[in-house]
Amino acid sequence: MRYSWCSRWLLFLAWTSLQVVTHGGLPGTWELLVPNVGIASMHTAVTHYGTVVLLDRTNIGPSRRMLRKGHCRFDLKDRVLKHDCYAHSVLFDPATNQIRPLMILTDTWCSSGQFLPDGTLLQTGGDLDGLKKIRKFAPCEPDKLCDWEELDDVELAAGRWYSTNQILPDGSIIIVGGRAASSVEFYPPKKHGAVVLPFLADVEDNQMDNLYPYVHLLPNGHLFIFANNKAVLYDYVTNSIVRDYPPLDGGPRNYPSAGSSAMLALQGDYSTAVIVVCGGAQYGAFIERSTDTPAHGSCGRIVATDPKPGWEMEDMPFGRIMGDMVMLPTGDVLIINGAQAGTQGFEMASNPCLYPVLYRPDQPVGLRFMTLNPGTVPRMYHSTANLLPDGRVLVAGSNPHYFYKFEGDFPTELRLEAFSPEYLSQDRANLRPVIEDSPKRIRYGDAFEVVISVSLPVVEKVEVNFASAPFATHSFSQGQRLVKLTVSSAIPESGGRYRISCTGPPGAKVAPPGYYMAFAVNQGVPSVARWIQLSP
Repeated sequence: MRYSWCSRWLLFLAWTSLQVVTHGGLPGTWELLVPNVGIASMHTAVTHYGTVVLLDRTNIGPSRRMLRKGHCRFDLKDRVLKHDCYAHSVLFDPATNQIRPLMILTDTWCSSGQFLPDGTLLQTGGDLDGLKKIRKFAPCEPDKLCDWEELDDVELAAGRWYSTNQILPDGSIIIVGGRAASSVEFYPPKKHGAVVLPFLADVEDNQMDNLYPYVHLLPNGHLFIFANNKAVLYDYVTNSIVRDYPPLDGGPRNYPSAGSSAMLALQGDYSTAVIVVCGGAQYGAFIERSTDTPAHGSCGRIVATDPKPGWEMEDMPFGRIMGDMVMLPTGDVLIINGAQAGTQGFEMASNPCLYPVLYRPDQPVGLRFMTLNPGTVPRMYHSTANLLPDGRVLVAGSNPHYFYKFEGDFPTELRLEAFSPEYLSQDRANLRPVIEDSPKRIRYGDAFEVVISVSLPVVEKVEVNFASAPFATHSFSQGQRLVKLTVSSAIPESGGRYRISCTGPPGAKVAPPGYYMAFAVNQGVPSVARWIQLSP
């Protein structure tokens, strides 16, 4: 029997109603979704079917989930299992809590990813036999058996280990950096192959700190690229640096020093882009293998599109490395996971930071951070956080060991959890809108309507916001984006329904083509999202 996404979500809420955990009266709640998903998710992405791809390394030895009968991987170069019948990727359905094993053939350790305009997940690079590999996952209905496809007719021009992917306005993907790869390249591949980007080499120090660079597509079509403690505005068409930004105080912020970054919501006339970079390890912690060196608590915020940009500094309530910054449907940012001491790397961090923090960008400096309800599961190296269509945040992974290790401090973590921000609390249920009708596909600049219902009368303008589905790994969500649409006031109809006139994003520089979660947000409370495909 098939269920609609909404019906499946309601069934799931009923199942989890007794599993919500709160501590100390702080905002937000935690739910244990699955006690054992079988793998530790190093990489996580939400598909436009509402399912979630979880992905780990292949050469890690036995996981706790078998592949389907008759499906095994044979690799004579694998140092642990040459005949491997264990899953290293799974598909999770949040509506039913079902887990299905997926088959990945080449090593995806510290690889990168991004969704293509048709909703296919592109996955690039890794280590060993995965170094130049390109893979695809074309998602399907939860009851179908879609799986990973390893491309044999094309490979990366350069080995990409610890690189970053970003979708571009034309729907292609730029792949930036990586270990021993101070260059960029594109998918689909271009004739010139890899193009040298000297900035990435210039910012490399003796503990690297230029890996997994933070890459944001600005609404002017250029890329904001941040590595170590510096950033540039990059024109990928001409392979030229348009602008050098001032350095960010506080030491290195990228892998292995493990800060995080997000671009705040694009709104208004979409001409302004604001970037936030938070947290990180003290310089030298990685070289010295110091697990107890306190992490940074500082955040830098910069208007990347300003003619004379400068960093505005502020402090989080906690020093944090390996934190994930998740754009919420409201435009606030959830900072979750990580540790308060050490650095990124195997068994190189301590003092887990169990408290999520809400960053409220519209508040003044000093009032932007709110401490939230702590979790109980340490989420250390190789953990992830992703926004779900129902407004919760899926939290997965944590394996700070080279192989799976289930004893000692911070063991390999196979539990899957969800964190519900305060906007999902029961006392706000009457404010939560339900999207009754919306288009499945729009073009740039299209006028369209969204019909919602809500229990209490609407007293403020209801927002309609487009959230991308990023590829989360190593404390950075590649391709993460929130676009607030231009909307009219909600026009009341019968039965508590309202009709909202919306205008789609004006162009692909503001919102690249692809599938977006469309949320209606009423007084800070988001609906369950509808997936809308945005195309030229």
